[in-house]
Amino acid sequence: MPYLTAPDAVRRAACGEQLGFGVPGYGHPLLAPAEWAGLTRPGTPLHWAVLNIAQGPGSRPDPHCLEAAGRLRNARERALHGQAPRDTVRASGGRLLGHLDLAFGERPLDQLTADARAFLDWYRVSGFYLARCPAERAELPAVRRLTGALRALLAESDSADGGGRLVLGHGVQPYPGYAEAADQLVLFQGPWTDYRWSQVAEWTADYPPERFAHFVHGVPRTHLDEAMRIARWQGAGTIFFTDRDDRSGQSDPFATLPSYWDEIVSRIGPGISE
Repeated sequence: MPYLTAPDAVRRAACGEQLGFGVPGYGHPLLAPAEWAGLTRPGTPLHWAVLNIAQGPGSRPDPHCLEAAGRLRNARERALHGQAPRDTVRASGGRLLGHLDLAFGERPLDQLTADARAFLDWYRVSGFYLARCPAERAELPAVRRLTGALRALLAESDSADGGGRLVLGHGVQPYPGYAEAADQLVLFQGPWTDYRWSQVAEWTADYPPERFAHFVHGVPRTHLDEAMRIARWQGAGTIFFTDRDDRSGQSDPFATLPSYWDEIVSRIGPGISE
C-alpha cells in the first residue's frame, strides 16, 4: 500500500467526486488521429485537452489542428446542450486549452500574451495550459500578472464560454498562493514509482478536488484501481494515467493513448459538466 497522508477534509471531498480526464497534450492531429478522435467519443469524461504546436500556437494556422479543434468544440456543444449524461465534477467539460510555455518564468509577458491571442484568433480555445509554470513564492506576482492578462483576453473572446479556464502546469506542489491565481493546478506530473508513495500538502484541504490535477506515467494496468484511489485520496478531480513511460524512447509519455484507454474510460464512467 502507498504511504499517503491526507487531511480529513480532502478525504471527505474526494470520496464524493467522480474523476475526469485532463490531457496535457497529444501529438499533432496528423500523427495522432486516434488520440484526438478518442476525445470526441460520446461519454468520454473529458475536462480539457491541450493543443500544443511547437510549444505554442505555431507561426500560422494549421489546417489539421483547426479541424481537430472544431471537432472538440462541436462535441462539447452537443454534450452541454444535448442529452448527454452529466457527472458530479464541478469543472469544465471538454474544453480545448492552448499551450503556453512559461519556461519556469523566463519568457516575457508580451510573448506569452501574443501566443495567447494567436490561439484565440486561430483555434478559438476556451482557456490556457501554462506549462513549466514556476512554483516558488518569488515568481507568484509575475504569474498573477500573466493570469490577469489572460483572463482579460478570454473575457474579450467569444470562444471562452463560461469565462475560460486557466490551468497551471507546475507538476509539483507549489507555494499555496498559486491556488488563487488560476482555476486548477497540476500538483503531480511524473512516474508511478514516485506517485504511489507521494503525499499531499495540507493546504490543499481548503479547496475542492476540481482545483487539482495529477498526471502519472508508467502506471501498469494492474495498478489502475490503486492509482485512482490515490488520486481521490489526495483530492484530485482531474487525472491522466498512462502505461507509457519515458524509458521507451518516447520523450513525452503523455503524447499517445495508454494501451488501456477504453478500460480506464469505462472505470471512470461517462459524463460532462459545465
